[in-house]
Amino acid sequence: MAGHSKWNNIKNRKGAQDAKRGKLFQKLSREIYMAAKQGGGDPDTNPALRLAMDKAKANNMPNDNVERAINKATSSAEGENYAEVVYEGFGPQGVAILTETLTDNRNRTMTNVRIAYNKNGGNLGESGTVNYMFDRKGYLVLERSKNNLDEEEMLMFVMEAGGEDLETSEEVFEVYTDPSELAKVRDSLQAKKLEIHTAELTLIPKTWVTLPEEDFQILSTIVAALEDDDDVSEVYHNGQLAE
Repeated sequence: MAGHSKWNNIKNRKGAQDAKRGKLFQKLSREIYMAAKQGGGDPDTNPALRLAMDKAKANNMPNDNVERAINKATSSAEGENYAEVVYEGFGPQGVAILTETLTDNRNRTMTNVRIAYNKNGGNLGESGTVNYMFDRKGYLVLERSKNNLDEEEMLMFVMEAGGEDLETSEEVFEVYTDPSELAKVRDSLQAKKLEIHTAELTLIPKTWVTLPEEDFQILSTIVAALEDDDDVSEVYHNGQLAE
């Protein structure tokens, strides 16, 4: 994973997300709703809800929105029925693209995803053609400006907590864990009085495809079209811009 910072992708997309904050909050509310619906409204006993709430906090989602989604999920009234559906496809030069969705209408979502590929130079693939190219990992970000540690100290804390890997840049520490160990590592670092910016489950490419700028722009357009859909939760790919 070294040298392929997920944080750089997050930074590059932040401006676009800021312009779509209302849509982002809608997606986060849906994730919180689903987690609370499936595992209850107490984040102390529902790890999925805790992660969804942490993600909402990292994106500055108001607490009222979070509480509203939880209350809606745990009320006795009949709620929405969402399904988690994953779509796999390809961008320029065979770049793998994996799209996670949360939908109440599979036909609508499939149509929108297909259009996002067809209109922007990509190809929607069959199930199983892409997912083997990614590993599921726990992922944490700690901003260096808010955590006064050098890389050696941080690495010691990560190893003691059970983390697998640490990447360091001028801005952040990025910690990777086994998915089942994410909550344990997060709690251990917080017990050290460290401030965590992001804690989530993610997908990390096993290999990367290096693209010239023209092809990387095509990939970026496909990803942006997918992310713009209300049903899309996350988009992952293994493309990187040639230096």
